[in-house]
Amino acid sequence: MAKEHKVRLLGTWRSPFVYRVRLAVKLNGIEYECIEVDLKNKSPLLLESNLVHKLVPVLIHGNNPVSESSVILEFIDETWPENPLMPHDHDIAVA
Repeated sequence: MAKEHKVRLLGTWRSPFVYRVRLAVKLNGIEYECIEVDLKNKSPLLLESNLVHKLVPVLIHGNNPVSESSVILEFIDETWPENPLMPHDHDIAVA
């Protein structure tokens, strides 16, 4: 069996975008570590993980950071396809 990669979520308690990702990982039963980030005093981990915007949320899977909540949801769907969160093209009915 393949070794699971450690999953970490960089976020802040008051961000609705972080809550969106937290809900997604919980619905998928993904074990993760939540790391609270002070946006006034950004940690080196956040600065290294989100080079462009330096904002949360950032999901780190192994050594691969993924930022922006909608992109993270797509990543979760692709990495853990057992419980899809987002509709796929073939799920959309044509009227």
